[in-house]
Amino acid sequence: MKIRELAHHWEENAKGRLTDTGYSIHLDVEAAARLAAIIEMYPKRHPEELLGELIGAALEELEKSFPYVKGSTIVATDEEGDPLYEESEHALGKTQDLLKAA
Repeated sequence: MKIRELAHHWEENAKGRLTDTGYSIHLDVEAAARLAAIIEMYPKRHPEELLGELIGAALEELEKSFPYVKGSTIVATDEEGDPLYEESEHALGKTQDLLKAA
């Protein structure tokens, strides 16, 4: 889910599954003020849910921002017969570390 989609998601008041693991974070004053404003805008949502969804959306966008670096091995061909290359080990590390954690 993209960050810009979160407001729409919150308007629909959808509930997601939460883990048992809790995190304690310290926010800078500006981020805390923004979070407080969002909490006021969506009073039916718990602050922890809002934070979790914000972090999840940010992580998804971060993963998508990692550059694709074409490797040397062809792993498949697309529908037009063009080769698809594996991702270079150079870029693969960051993406794979993030995916393994998920």
